[in-house]
Order: sequence, then C-alpha cells, then structure tokens
Amino acid sequence: MNNFIDELRWRGMLQDMTPELEQHLNDGMRSAYLGFDPTADSLHIGHLVGVMTLLHFQRSGHKPFALVGGATGMIGDPSFKSAERNLLDKATLDHNVECLKKQLSKFLNFKEGTTNKAELVNNYDWMSQFSFLEFIRDVGKYITVNYMMAKDSVKRRLEEGSGLSFTEFSYQLIQGYDFFHLWKNKGVSIQLGGSDQWGNIVTGTELIRKMEGGSAFALTVPLITKADGSKFGKTESGSVWLDPDKTSPYAFYQFWLNVSDEDASKYIRIFTLLDKNSIEILEKQHQEAPHLRILQKEIAKQVTTMIHGEQEYEMAVKASEILFGKSSTEDLAALDERTFLQVFDGVPQVQIDREEYMNIGNVLDLLSEKSQGLIFPSKGEARKMIQGGGVAINKEKVSDPNASNNYTLLQNKYLLVQKGKKQYFIISIK
Repeated sequence: MNNFIDELRWRGMLQDMTPELEQHLNDGMRSAYLGFDPTADSLHIGHLVGVMTLLHFQRSGHKPFALVGGATGMIGDPSFKSAERNLLDKATLDHNVECLKKQLSKFLNFKEGTTNKAELVNNYDWMSQFSFLEFIRDVGKYITVNYMMAKDSVKRRLEEGSGLSFTEFSYQLIQGYDFFHLWKNKGVSIQLGGSDQWGNIVTGTELIRKMEGGSAFALTVPLITKADGSKFGKTESGSVWLDPDKTSPYAFYQFWLNVSDEDASKYIRIFTLLDKNSIEILEKQHQEAPHLRILQKEIAKQVTTMIHGEQEYEMAVKASEILFGKSSTEDLAALDERTFLQVFDGVPQVQIDREEYMNIGNVLDLLSEKSQGLIFPSKGEARKMIQGGGVAINKEKVSDPNASNNYTLLQNKYLLVQKGKKQYFIISIK
C-alpha cells in the first residue's frame, strides 16, 4: 500500500490533476479508469505509461478499470494527430480487443475475491445501444460547440489546415460519455490518461456535472519523449510491441539496453516497480562505472521479465552475449530459431540442399564453392584464413581446412560461420 499521488510524483509520472483529488483518494477506496485504443492487436511500449499508472493505482489499494475502446476505436482520437485514421471494421476491432485483454492481464489483478480487483470494460457495450438521434438529444445538448472548439487538440488540427471530420470532432463527446457511464454505473470517479487527453477527460467531468450534478476527477501523466526530443517507443523498424510475434523478446530487451544514460534514469522510475531507495543505489553505481550500463541492464531485466517472463529474459541475455561478448557453441545451440534469426537479422545467408550438404566432404569445400562463393571466393583464400585462426563455425574455431564437415546443425537447419571478428554468415540447409 502506498499513496498513489506521492508514488506518481517521485517517479516523474504526474502532469496535471483536478483540485481536491488527493483528498478524494485519502477518503477511501476509489475507482479510476484509463482507456486503450484497440487499433492494433497488441499494445506497444508507448502504452506502458498508462498500464503502469493503473498498476500503481491498484497497488495503492484502489480499483482500476481498463477501458478498451471498441466504439471509439471505430472513430480514432484526433488529439494531436495530423490526419484522420482509417476506420476499422467491427470484426477486426473485436479481435484486437481480445488480444489487449490478455496483455493487460499480465499487469493487473483480475482475480475474483480481490477487494479491489481490476475490471475490463468495452465502450462498445453501451455505445452500441444508442441511436444517433438519442445520442445527440440526450448527451449532445449538454456540451456546446464553443466548448469543444476551444480544446487544443481541435484548434491545432483546424489551424494546420488539414480539417477535422464530424466523426473525429464527436470523439471527445463519446469519451466524455464513457466517463459519465462508468461514473453512474460502476462508481468510477476518476479518469486517468496521458497529458494529450486532458481536454477529452474534462469533457467527461463536465458531462457528469451537467447531466447529474455530480463531481468527478481527472489526472494525467506526462507524454514520454527521449532525451533527444524524438518520440519514445519508436525505432527505425517501427513500434516496439508487447506481442513477441511482432517484436521478439530479444529485440525488446535490446531496446531497453540501448537507451541513453539520461533516459535510463527517467525510465527506471516509470517502467519498473523498483522502490526509490533501490533506484538511487543503482544510479550511484551507474555513475561510478557508466561503461557497465548498470541502469540499462536493470531496466531491460525488469521490463523484459514483466512482459515476457524469466525464461525469455534469460534467452535475450544469452543472445546478446553471443553477438557482443564471449559465448560457446552450447550458448548458441540453446537459442530458439526465432531468437537466433533475430540476433543475426540482416546477416548474409546461403542455402544448400540437404542431400547436397550431406555429401560435402570437408570444411574447405563447404566454405568456398558449396556456399556459392558468398563466404570465400576461393579455396585458397579460405585455407589461408582458416590456418590463420580467423574462421569459426557455430562459435567453434576451425583449425584444419581439410577437417570433415560433421558440425551439428542449429535447429537442425543452420550453421553460423564467423569470418574474422565481425563478419557473420548463415548457411541454411533446406
């Protein structure tokens, strides 16, 4: 148990909140919700700030609601977007919603019997009951166009000249009604969100006040950026996903391992559950030996384990050591195929038919003519480098160019050839 506001404050996760929220939280167990946009079938690390906010809320003794926007996902939030999104059909959204539910279950306690057990809700369940006429009559009349136009997210789109469809313009009214519905039917008195959601959130508090004369509260967390000002959670290859099929645990681990020192000090507070004292000790150790990247390694360990589990974390560490440090044939053989291919992504590959491979007499033939000259253009060059100790197969040094080709295939189909210190090749047996 801890004080929710104090916890967010020392972690650098508090942006804005409505007056009297702290007192409201101190008076007993409260319920809060945070929304997730189901436009993909996986959360990415940009969502983790919101997930961690709900996690801290539950750990503080309060009841969290994760709202998956099956209805609002059909529209797309215009907040600080430069263009309208493509609309998704209901079948795709239903699939995405189910996938997000499974991922959120890794963080929040949904077990029956828990006093403050988390709940998952989908706004399609209540929004689909409205007809258009009912909604504009029963809800729309409470919020003026002037009020909606004054929101920064709307003004920005209009000022940029890209325009705003009525569909997107209605988003804040629908999100506002979500808050009202949960306030009235589930006792939810607080909405949580990123700082770009402030306008949409206070529309909800306004609806609650006007429709029922009730009071509700809002709290936002900062939008996370990298030290260089670029967007957090994006790499050259795109978003870093929680789904291991979209971003492998190895690539996920590497993302956190490679954050800057400045970002590491911020991220370890936001994305782990380590306490303040433990973090300050790690920071001191890091300052004394920054080349060891102690903070980055601890963040990568904590977050990878939280998302993918201990086994996948250990696999990612082994994979990193294979590429960047000392490792053995056994370490290489321990990698699963997905991790192996991810570690050596972009490495030149040559394919050899399995029957032909079985008839290759020695290593010299394998590395030259049978690999179509990709690794060595000639037997003479291969022989010279092998005799100089510059060739390894599956992390085992090749010392005799005439040695038999009797290497155990990785995953029953691959050989990893290392030429010099940094050049790798994959022979794939089909």
